[in-house]
Amino acid sequence: MNRRRFAVLATAASVFGSASAALAASPPANWDGLVRVKSAKLQHVYLLPGADFRSYTRVMLDPTEVAFKKNWARDLNSRSVRSLSGRITDADVERAVSEGGQAASEIFARAFADGGFPVVTTPGEDVLRVRTAVINLTVSAPDMMTSGRSRTFAGEAGAATLVVEARDSVSGALLARVVDPQLVGESNIMFSRTAASNRADFRAVAQRWAKSIVSGIQQLKTVSPVQP
Repeated sequence: MNRRRFAVLATAASVFGSASAALAASPPANWDGLVRVKSAKLQHVYLLPGADFRSYTRVMLDPTEVAFKKNWARDLNSRSVRSLSGRITDADVERAVSEGGQAASEIFARAFADGGFPVVTTPGEDVLRVRTAVINLTVSAPDMMTSGRSRTFAGEAGAATLVVEARDSVSGALLARVVDPQLVGESNIMFSRTAASNRADFRAVAQRWAKSIVSGIQQLKTVSPVQP
C-alpha cells in the first residue's frame, strides 16, 4: 500500500474516529441531515427522512477502508513487548491494513450478492453506492514472530468500529449512515491468542456486520419512504 493511500486512511480514521467518540458520549438526534433510529443489531443508525430505497436493486461497493486506532502499535510496543523481534513495525501495520481491507471487501461483496444485490462498478438509477470502513482497530494480543517461543493471552481479540455510508450513486445524496463499535472475540476468560484465532475472530465480526447491513437495506426497501 502506498503512502498516499495510507495517509487517506489515517485521515478517514481521524474523522470517523472523532465522530465515533462523540456518538459514544452522547448520540445526537440529527447528523448531517440524517435522523437517528433504533436498531436491534447496530448501535448507531441514521437515516434520511423520506429516503426511498425501493428502486435500488444493485450496489456499487467501495473498497473497505481499514485503519488502526491512533498510536495503537506505539502504545502496545511500549507497554507489552520487550524484545526487538516482537515489536510491531510500520510495515506490519500497513500489511494488516491492506490484507484486512481486501478480506473485508470480499465479505461485504459476498453478503450483498447473496442478499440479492449484484455488485456493480458503475452508477445507475437503481444502484446504491455503499462505503464501508473498519476503524479504531486494535488487537489485544498480536501473535508476532519472535526468536523464542511465547504465548499471548487476552480476554478478547481486540476491538473495531464499523462505519457505513449509503448514497444514491447518481446524485451522491447521503441516505444513511451506521457507526457500530464492537469488541471482537470477547470471552469471560483469558486464553491464548494466535494469528489464526485473531483473523478468525475479526472475520466473524465482519461477516455479522455485512449480514446486518444487507438485512437492514432489505428491510428499508419494505418500509420506504423512510419515516424515522
